[in-house]
Amino acid sequence: MGTVTCIAPINIAVLKYWGKRNETLILPTNDSISLTLDTEQLCTKTTVMLSEKFKKDRIWLNGVEEDIKNPRLQICLSEIRKRAKLEEEMMNWKVHICSENNFPTASGLASSASGYACLTLALAQLYKVKGDVSTIARMGSGSACRSTLGGFVRWRMGLFEYGTDSVAEQIAPASSWPEMRCLILVVNDNKKLVSSTVGMKRTYKTSELYHFRTSYIVPERADLIDAAIVSKDFKLFAELTMKDSNQMHAVCLDSYPPIIYLNDISFAIMNLIHSYHNATGQIQVAYTFDAGPNPTLYLLERNVPEVIALLDHYFPPDSNNLDNYKRGLPIETVELSQDIINNIDSKVYEPGKIKYMIYTRIGDGPKYLVSPDDHLLNDEDNTGSMDTDRTNKNTDRASKEIGRSSRNTDCARKLRLEFDRCRSWTSGFFHFDEREKKPNRTSI
Repeated sequence: MGTVTCIAPINIAVLKYWGKRNETLILPTNDSISLTLDTEQLCTKTTVMLSEKFKKDRIWLNGVEEDIKNPRLQICLSEIRKRAKLEEEMMNWKVHICSENNFPTASGLASSASGYACLTLALAQLYKVKGDVSTIARMGSGSACRSTLGGFVRWRMGLFEYGTDSVAEQIAPASSWPEMRCLILVVNDNKKLVSSTVGMKRTYKTSELYHFRTSYIVPERADLIDAAIVSKDFKLFAELTMKDSNQMHAVCLDSYPPIIYLNDISFAIMNLIHSYHNATGQIQVAYTFDAGPNPTLYLLERNVPEVIALLDHYFPPDSNNLDNYKRGLPIETVELSQDIINNIDSKVYEPGKIKYMIYTRIGDGPKYLVSPDDHLLNDEDNTGSMDTDRTNKNTDRASKEIGRSSRNTDCARKLRLEFDRCRSWTSGFFHFDEREKKPNRTSI
């Protein structure tokens, strides 16, 4: 019997992946670049266990047993087993998988990226697979290949037919630009009308602007963003990040029928950021939007207090949600200067337009957890029954880990509430349809 537990981060792209040249292998039409976020605030945790006692492969996601026959999952499992270095008799043993997120998928964060990265890395360790596994993670979810690495990551589109050169590479570690910070603003947590998968296909088939973008704009832009990261040129990094986000949504609008992910608050926040730059005379924050209305803001640590004050002034929080509004790292509070207010071209919106925000930093990437207390599965029996004491113990422990990252009691309490809520909010990052209710902590 063998057991491996891994945690893997989410990533937010600044040069967007939008469209595939091969749907089966998930080969993109252009390079993409992302920043890996810290696992202390946002991560997927996965335990995989191999045993001769197991009668079949099984998987639980966020406390719910799912169908192990999902095609994407089977591709990843098959590729891992092809490269396995186990003893021959162990190759016929069945595997059990249990995975959960410490953030709600309602936030719009790409849980499939952290999910498949975590799954692939855990399975690779379990089956003793050596070498780069980002190509396997990519076949589960494209952007998952970027979550196999920390810091600043570039996913090379590759040129080979079977995608062996479509891999993730680290541009620079998180430590190379330690001042970089990230603010995730949740303005709408409803399910989007057009999924990313459907949207990419439609854009690829119908948008002429899209093909101009991938052929003529993105190749040069990728190298420029890469260079900006290496040289820590925030002005260039921010300008290119915002331009690429705007262009991705332009090709969505150019699709037929058009795809619209942004809403009025999305545009209002974009306008506020540009107005803020005009008022201060310099670029201090970059916005980017994935396939949804929720902005991610990249900025340097020294500018965080003022940007938070800017958002609080023009998009005040709902007074009934103050305890759970600011999540993640502790945030210093300052007053927005009257001089800036006088030069901002924006109205003050009614409270609650931003539901909540998550403040985090750039992270070092996935980690393996070796303590038995960290495992989501145990070998006490083979019935799938609930081990209540173990569940409570591990939930408390995980909540404390997240709480330590905030380094103050109030923030830890908020994150504890968020961790407890996420089990009921999340909907399984492999997007299965058939569900069989299962305890959150699974005994096997």
